[in-house]
Amino acid sequence: MNLLFRLITLCISYIFERRKIAPLDISELHFRVWPTDLDANIHMNNGRYLSIMDLGRLDLIVRMGIMKTVLKEKWMPVLSAATIRYRLPLHPFQKFSLQSRVIWWDEKWFYMEQRFIVSGGKTDGAVAAIAFVKGSFYRKRQRRTVPTSELMSLMGLTDADTPAQPSYIASWQTAENDMRDLTKEAL
Repeated sequence: MNLLFRLITLCISYIFERRKIAPLDISELHFRVWPTDLDANIHMNNGRYLSIMDLGRLDLIVRMGIMKTVLKEKWMPVLSAATIRYRLPLHPFQKFSLQSRVIWWDEKWFYMEQRFIVSGGKTDGAVAAIAFVKGSFYRKRQRRTVPTSELMSLMGLTDADTPAQPSYIASWQTAENDMRDLTKEAL
């Protein structure tokens, strides 16, 4: 509920600004830390970062031009994994931006990077937090994941356009697979 006004503002902005981005471009949203974003330490709550990241991924879906198909086909965006590293606190009323981008994909998953960038002050331009997210779209009717090749085709891309996998994503995949295997074990 706390993000409802940010979501409404974002949706209204799509009415007035129809700027599209290419699939590997960066989406950038601008925010301010509000009192409802704070934790007991009087800086932005760690969970709030994850919630705001949802808005960044929504912006990617809209700006890459696939939202109409997602809604028409009733595809659900789903996350499989996320990891975040906090570096600098974001203080009350501080401005920051969220930069989101797709960095790699395989046949099932998109791997995205999301950065919280400080706006203003002594640390202007510094990365306050960085996150990696693994997500896809789910077809409710067929009960299966939408292949990334189908989504890439919607955006006019082919397999040849797939970027090289960054080494840090390969390392993260290994760690994430180990965690997935742990969830299969009985307690």
